Amino acid sequence: MNTVFFKYLGVVDFKETWDYQESLLNSTINIKRANRVSSGSKKKTKSYLLFCQHPHVYTLGKSGDEKNLLLNKDSLKESGSSFYKINRGGDITYHGPGQLVVYPIFDLDNFFTDIHKYLRFLEDVVIMVLKKYNIIGSRVKGATGVWVCDERGERKICAMGVRASRWVTMHGLAFNFSVDLKRFESIVPCGIKDKSVTSLDAELGRAIDFEEVLSTFKDCFKEVFQIKIKPLL
Repeated sequence: MNTVFFKYLGVVDFKETWDYQESLLNSTINIKRANRVSSGSKKKTKSYLLFCQHPHVYTLGKSGDEKNLLLNKDSLKESGSSFYKINRGGDITYHGPGQLVVYPIFDLDNFFTDIHKYLRFLEDVVIMVLKKYNIIGSRVKGATGVWVCDERGERKICAMGVRASRWVTMHGLAFNFSVDLKRFESIVPCGIKDKSVTSLDAELGRAIDFEEVLSTFKDCFKEVFQIKIKPLL
């Protein structure tokens, strides 16, 4: 069973966490490179699980279309939001208070070397979390992430976008638990025009305790990925 080192970073600037992820990814890759040329004992790489929330920010993946941001520079500034073009897959999304953002920096050589399987495992974590609240989480064909689907239509509750280098992952998922859904009106979420966005509290019709959501996510990561979690000091 793999051990993963966990840290909740609090409400933190997006660029700061992006740089932090890059540093963890690069240090892991450097260990793997050294192991390949070493004739002696190999150093085991570590995997990390970072949870946080961000101030208002819109991020555009490397395959995204900037036209899906419906704000100009002045409107963006007036809304108190930042905007970044980043090196993950996917299109545009919003991060902000009331959204749990999860960044797994996993060395998949210690799990399985299959990015599609990794994405399905991330979706499984979210589907399991929703089940704890008696909500059925679903997949939508051709659209990575997790949705709530019923007679009212298909509503995205969790967006995903990852990057992997030498089987080390970064970026991850963004789960709406009590986010201001009006913020999504300023984008075409994930570049999908005919579907809406939702949150856990909107689906339940009541306020959600963040610490409970955080704890539930940790437990579901343990179960899906079969890991032990230790604090990252």
